Parts: sequence; C-alpha cells; structure tokens
Amino acid sequence: MRKILIFAGTIEGRRLAFLLAEQGIAVTVCVATAYGREVLEQAGEHPLIKVQSGRLTEKQMEDLLAGDSWRAVVDATHPFAVEASKNIAQACVVQNLECLRLLRQEDPAELTPETSGAKTVYVDSAKEAVEYLNQQSGNIFLTTGSKELSDYVEGLWDLSRLYVRILPVGAEVERCRRLGLSGKQIICMQGPFCKELNAAMLQQVQASVMVTKETGKAGGFSEKLLAAAQTGASVIVIRRPKEQGYSMTEILKRLGAADIAAAERRITLAGMGMGALASMTREVYQACCDADLIIGAKRMLETVKDLGKTSKELYQSQEIADYVKAHPAYREIVILMSGDLGFYSGAKKLRQILTEEGVVKNQEPNCQVRQLCGVPSVAYFAARLGMCWEDFALLSLHGRRRNLPGALESCRKVFALTDGAKGVRMIARELLDYGFFDTKMYVGSRLSYPEEEILQGTPQDFLEYHSPGVSSVILLQEEMPKKIVTQGIADALFFRGKAPMTKEEVRAVSLSKLALTDDAVVWDIGAGTGSVAVECARQCLSGKVYAIEKNQEALELLKQNKYRHKAWNLEIIAGEAPEALQTLFAPTHVFVGGSGGRLRELTALAWQKNPKLRLVLNVISLETLRQVLELMEGMTFSHKEIVQISVSKAKELGRHPMMIGQNPVYVITLQK
Repeated sequence: MRKILIFAGTIEGRRLAFLLAEQGIAVTVCVATAYGREVLEQAGEHPLIKVQSGRLTEKQMEDLLAGDSWRAVVDATHPFAVEASKNIAQACVVQNLECLRLLRQEDPAELTPETSGAKTVYVDSAKEAVEYLNQQSGNIFLTTGSKELSDYVEGLWDLSRLYVRILPVGAEVERCRRLGLSGKQIICMQGPFCKELNAAMLQQVQASVMVTKETGKAGGFSEKLLAAAQTGASVIVIRRPKEQGYSMTEILKRLGAADIAAAERRITLAGMGMGALASMTREVYQACCDADLIIGAKRMLETVKDLGKTSKELYQSQEIADYVKAHPAYREIVILMSGDLGFYSGAKKLRQILTEEGVVKNQEPNCQVRQLCGVPSVAYFAARLGMCWEDFALLSLHGRRRNLPGALESCRKVFALTDGAKGVRMIARELLDYGFFDTKMYVGSRLSYPEEEILQGTPQDFLEYHSPGVSSVILLQEEMPKKIVTQGIADALFFRGKAPMTKEEVRAVSLSKLALTDDAVVWDIGAGTGSVAVECARQCLSGKVYAIEKNQEALELLKQNKYRHKAWNLEIIAGEAPEALQTLFAPTHVFVGGSGGRLRELTALAWQKNPKLRLVLNVISLETLRQVLELMEGMTFSHKEIVQISVSKAKELGRHPMMIGQNPVYVITLQK
C-alpha cells in the first residue's frame, strides 16, 4: 500500500493526517520535536497514522523519502518555516516525488490590524523587528517562540526589556537561559490564547509593544491584536512569507479526486444546556471531543476551549451556513446552541438554511445533519427552585414582544427568557402597569455557572435590577379570580364617561359575528370607550388590536380600560379614519362602531390591505344603513348577513320592574 508522508508542524497538518486516515489512507507524520509528537497524539490515535519525531538533516530527509514507496509528500510545516520547506522541496526533487505545499487558509472574516484598532507596524524579518524595537522604549512581549530568539538577544541594546512566551518544553527553556534570559523573562505556556489571557500577560510584564507573526486564525492572530488594542500596546507584525501551494480541499482532491467528495460529512446541532460544562449532556460533550471544528457564540466556545479543538465564533444562522459551505475540509462539525434545540432555538432556521443553500442535499449528498438535545433553561431553573413545570406557560421575550399579562392571567405560572437585566426591568414595569402587584418573581442569571444568581421578590423589587448575563424569569400568580373565557364584560366594569359605548348584549353578538382567531389583527374604528377592542384583545392573545378614535375624552377612557382589563395587545391610535389607518398592519377583522360619514373610504382602504378580511358594522341610523346597502351593491361576498337586535332591560320602578328599550341596532357582517 502506497502511503502519504506529511511534514506537519501545524494544526492544518494534523487535520489533514486524520482526514486521510479516515478515508483508509496510510499516513506517516513527521514532526520536528517530541513536543510536536505529544500534541499530535493528544489529538487522538488512528491505526493508519504513524508518527516520527526529530529534526532531519538534508541527507536524513532524502533517506526517508527513498526508504519507502510514497504516493506523495505534503509540506504542512509552519508558514514561517521557510528553510524546512526549502529542504523538503529539494529532497522531493532528488527522489522524483511530488511535493504538495499545504497553505494555511485565510479566513475571510479574520480580524485585521486595521479593524482591530491596534497600532501596528509591519516588518519582513526578526532583524527588522529588532531595528524598530531599538528605536522604541518600554518592555517587549515576544510571542514568536524561541527559534529566532538569538536575533533579539544579540540585536537589542537593552535585553532586560524582553519577555518571551515559549512552549512548555525543557529544551526551549534551556535555550532561553543559555541566551541570557532570567526566569522572570520566560513564560512557558501552550496556546491557543484568548484575548483576555493575552491582555493579562501584556499587563503583567508592563509591555508597551508586542511582537507577533502574521499567523492567521490558527496562530491566534486576532486575539493578540485585540489584546494589544485593549491594553494600548503597539504591535510589530512579521509578514507571512509569500508562498505557492494548495488549499486543504485541493490537496485532498489531488490525493484522490473522490476522497473528499465521497467521505461522509456530519454536522451536529447540539444543545449545550445553560452553558457550564456540568450542564452539558455526555452525548453533546462526546460530539465536541470528536469534532474537528466547533462553532458557537463566545461564551459557549469558552466552555469547551480546553478540548483544544479548532473553533469559530459565529452565532448568526446565515454566517454559520456560509462558513460551513466555504470550508468543506471540516468533516465533523459541531454547532453549539444554548439550552435545548426545541425551545426557542435557532436550530430550525439554521437547518432550513443549510438545506436551502445545498450544504446538505445538493453540494454534499453524503452530508448528514443530526440534532442532540440539551437541558432547557426552564427545566434547570424549575429544578433549582424545587418546582414542577408541566403547567407553565413558556415564553421568550428575548428579542421579541409577547402578551405576558394575557399569558399570566390565563395560566398563572409563566416562564420567560429575557434580554438580560433590561428585559427583567421591562417585565417588572409591565406587571405593575397591568395590576399584577403581588405576583411572585424569580429571576435567575448566569444559570449553571459558578457566579449563578437567583433572586425572589415582587415586580416592585425588580424595577432597578442590573445583574449581568442572560436572565430567566418565573412568575407565579397565586391569588387571582378565575378568568371568564366567554365574551361579555359587564358594562359597569368599563370606565365610561360621556363617550359612546357598545352595550354588552350588542357587543356579544357583534363579537360572535367577527369570528375571531387567536392571532387576529383587528381594527376597531370609532372605538369610543374601547369595550369591543378590549374584548377582542382578551380573546386574541397572540394577535393585535388597534383601537382608532379621534375624541380626546374617549382616548383617555380607552387607556384606562386597556390597563384595567389587561388588554396588553391593544394599541390606541389617536386620529380619524381613514387617514389614521394608512400605516397599520393589514387587518384580518374590522369592526366599525362609527364611520364619521366616511364609510366608503375607510372600507376601501381596509379591503385594499386585505380583500379577505371579515367586516362587522354596528348601524343605528337609517342613513348609515342606506350607505351600507349602497356599498354592497355590485360586490360579491362569500358571507353576507344583516341582523337587527332590539334589547330591553328591566328597570325597577317602585316594586315593579319595567322593561326599557334600547335603540335597535343592525349588526352587518360582510366577507368577500
């Protein structure tokens, strides 16, 4: 069996080795140091991967190439290992073997010095960097390793300014000591390093300048730039040498055109629970261990950073799909999402985009998408409070508006996701506005993390809430009369004043004729005190009701009745129809209590917005009835009905009730 020889000193080289081995191709990986071997072995084992460590002379390299029947040689050494690449290419020429140079892929979304805000100077070599450093003052944080350290030691006028970060290998430390660096000038750590850790090191050594190479994402280039910008340090960037070569995908195809295309690719959408490692299911954790790429928001990637996996900070569905599509070399991808995928998650939209853009079906027929459930926040929070949650109403107020008063009045137990502290304050204010003064509020922030906080109180207690982090809220309304689910609020329960009001018997028939749906969009034109609008809003908990009124006294009564009857989804529009209707959402239902003589205009506008709407009119005067009949002429309706209602109510006169008649009302229903 012909094998592939890979000279690897990079993450890309290690990934290539495992991709080839997974496709049944034997691979020998050469690394320069024992530490490189250790890192490769930490990434996992595979029976088709053989590892050889140790620096090779030109003669040893030629002997290695001549000693086996290699199918091809891949140079996956570091972009700055120019001499090593030159020796590999020369040895391949001598042995008449194809040498494929693996290029480090540029990320189109990669942060640049210009976009990071860091003060940056570009140079072409360590010697140029030293010349520039001698013209500057302050301590130096060197992040380029120990290979070219002698250039800095020999060239710097003041060696005490220099602090170096190197790999935690004894030979590296010994090299630094031989060159004259003291223990406090040597920092031994293995990357990758986050922005915060880079910034902490810059501050610890009081560095005014950082030296780095243009290493790209794999070398943590963005995190270094951001840390420098944060601490005010300037950055010397040693440019990446210009080189010719192939991308990961191109090399895989050259090593067998069907290899990469036929290999099964798996994308895992994983619910990771609250965010802490302890709340992640074992199944999701194992998927992360098996992944060669993990995508997620910053706080999620922080949780799994110790796994040492390649990661990409993304959370918008389109950006994730674009990145996955543009990087086919990643075969085992995990996309982390908070909580559980079935509870207000972006998984549905992401899966749809992956399918629509051919990532799953067309471009890669062997690509499968699976979903792994996580612990939903409602389950975790309820457990922390010792509650059962099967009878909770579940809402998300995270970036959206929902009828919280309506849900609480219907269910009495509500769980809500919020936009952090601001969302909690908004909930508290809304509950007070709608009269839920004694509702118990439980607010949890940073759930599952060591700094988890759970507070209890009433809405008044959370008007000034400021704890950071995404918050979850549980609301309990214990003392509350049962809500009447049928229409027909007593007239006496409305603020009335002198404004006209549709009486409860006529209102009951009119609402029945409207045939509302839960998500209806209702226009109540000439709303008066708002008795019809309020009843509609209480029935259409997921819908929207607009009460249009021009009379100032009636507008004030409308507002009072909105809050008295907890009509959260009722919006009051001050103005005269049809002008006031222009910018409203298209209605599904329209109720006309008063047209101001402009019936034809306002119905024309309503039908223009939605020809299929259901229209109910209350008519008292014969003149208005005539206008309605004229309006109906020449039109075809799927439903047309005229009902006259005559209502008499008893009034006590002495010891005897007397029936007092109200004005007869025509209830007219039209639907095209």
